[in-house]
Amino acid sequence: MGQYQRLLLVADQTLHQSPAMLRAMALAKASGAALDVRAFVEPVPVAHLWEERIDEVDAQRYLRRYRRWIADEVERLNGHGLKVTVDVVFTTHPLLEILRTVQALKPDLLIKDVALEPVLKRVFITPLDCHLLRESPVPVHLVNQIRYALPHRVVAAVDPFDPATQINGLNDTIIRTANALALQCDAPLHLLYAYDLSAAFNGDAPLVTGGWNGNFVEELRESLHQAFVTLADRHGVPPERRHFAMGLPVPVISEFVEQYLADVVVMGTVHRVGVDRLIGSNTERALYSVPGSILAVRQRGPSD
Repeated sequence: MGQYQRLLLVADQTLHQSPAMLRAMALAKASGAALDVRAFVEPVPVAHLWEERIDEVDAQRYLRRYRRWIADEVERLNGHGLKVTVDVVFTTHPLLEILRTVQALKPDLLIKDVALEPVLKRVFITPLDCHLLRESPVPVHLVNQIRYALPHRVVAAVDPFDPATQINGLNDTIIRTANALALQCDAPLHLLYAYDLSAAFNGDAPLVTGGWNGNFVEELRESLHQAFVTLADRHGVPPERRHFAMGLPVPVISEFVEQYLADVVVMGTVHRVGVDRLIGSNTERALYSVPGSILAVRQRGPSD
C-alpha cells in the first residue's frame, strides 16, 4: 500500500498542464492513490457591470469550455491508468470552496501551483497560497518549478530549539511527512536545521551573562547542535544526511536547495496572531524565494 490514498489537485486556472499537474500525476501513479482534480473559477460573467443580466450565448460558450475540459482531462488521466474525478467549481471565494472540498474529500495531500504575486500586492492582500498554508487542515504541496515529476531528493527543514515546535511536536510531524514523501518516491531524505544566533544577542542577555565571549557562543551552538542530533537520532536520519548550518532560515534553505538539487522542502506552519500573522512565517517567505517546491504541514492545535 502506498503512502497516499487520496490526492487533491487544485488545477491551474488557465486549464493548461502545469508543474503541479505533473507532480500530482506522478505521485498518484507511484502510490496508486485516487486523484481528485478541481478547478476553482469565476462564475459566468454578467453582460455589463451595471446589470445583472447574463448573455445566454456567451454563458453557454463559457460553460461549454469547462465541460469540454472535464471530459478531456478524465479521458487523458484515465489513459495514464489513474483513478480520477474531475470537476469545476464556480465561485468568487476560492479559498472557502477549496477548504470545503478538503473537508469533503479528506485528501492526504493538497497540491497546487504557486501563484507568484507581485511584492507590492502581497503587502496589501494576503495571497491565496498563504491563506492555504495557514488554514488547510491537510499538508499543502505548493509546486513552483520541477526538475522531475517524481521528486528525487526531499529535505525536511526543522527547528528543534523553537519552544513552539517542541510543545506541539511540529518537528516530528515535518519529518514524518517528509519521510512519507521520500519513501513514496524512493528518494533520500535530508534533515536541515538553519540556526540563527542573532536573536540571542538582542535585548539584555549580555548584561546577564557579563558580556559575550567565544566560549559562550560555542556553548550555545553546541546546545543547538545537540538538540538537532537528538531529533535526527529519534527519526533514524543517517549522519551523512544531517545538515546543521548557521544563518537565517530562508537564505540557508534556498542555498541548500540549489547546492543539493532538492526537489521538495518540507516545512511547518505555526498558528500566528496579531503582528506576527501580518509579517508571516519562514514558510510563507520561502514560498517566493526558494527554488523548487514547498510541502507545508500545519501546527496541530488542541482540537486537532
